[in-house]
Amino acid sequence: MTERLASSGDGRPITALDDGRGPNLLVVHPGGGDAATWDGITRQLTDDFRVVRILRRVYAPGADIALPHSMAVEAADIVAVAGLIKPPVLLVGHSSGAVAAMEAALLAPSAFTGLFLYEPPMPTGELVAGEAGVRARAALDADDPVEAVRIHRRDIVRMPAGAVDAMSADQRVRAALSTHAEALIADDEAIDALGVGTERFATLEMPTTLVVGDLNPAHLRERLADPAATLPNARIVTLSGQGHVAHLTAPDTLADAVRETAEQVLHT
Repeated sequence: MTERLASSGDGRPITALDDGRGPNLLVVHPGGGDAATWDGITRQLTDDFRVVRILRRVYAPGADIALPHSMAVEAADIVAVAGLIKPPVLLVGHSSGAVAAMEAALLAPSAFTGLFLYEPPMPTGELVAGEAGVRARAALDADDPVEAVRIHRRDIVRMPAGAVDAMSADQRVRAALSTHAEALIADDEAIDALGVGTERFATLEMPTTLVVGDLNPAHLRERLADPAATLPNARIVTLSGQGHVAHLTAPDTLADAVRETAEQVLHT
């Protein structure tokens, strides 16, 4: 693995992890962790693909998060890293990373040959965080990052309350949640700042695969309907028996879905 640096539009150095050889995949990891969360999938793909994983600036170690955080900033970072890679490139995004990937495709559509988007929480018919996001920010301001993440998981992601309470009671989990709490809430706010609706994506002609797990809360599945209808060249792929974290529970299944799309889009 090689670490590469790109300079974003504001001069900020952006790190990317470069693995494997072959057709190019540029991966934008989900919130709540860093590029290492996609290690399992990367290992499944690097025999046949070059996998470049951006380390999103708000999740970088010791990140100084400028508020309000903006998806426009993340999009510029992605485009800067794409500039290190010779086309064609399949842009792969997961969760809030998929939202950032969509914004990057709008910013520089010629940089990407296709999109693979695993459950982007787009504000389609309503905001993603809304009033719950205000409460999560208040918890952070009160120096209670665990409560902020509890609100995020229970009231924004809409995980079962019992599961959220069990996670929050585990000391190791509490420590891990606290590490990325500020970035996670900034992520929520940046997504809501995009406003409701997906009409702006109607100009994206590139092939787009929208991926959803069939075990997810209904709102995550429903949020794919509008971009699927708006994007001119989109299809939906359902991961049977999976939720929002197939990168952890079934990396081989998610890797196979990426591979299938890459073979179609990159003509491997």
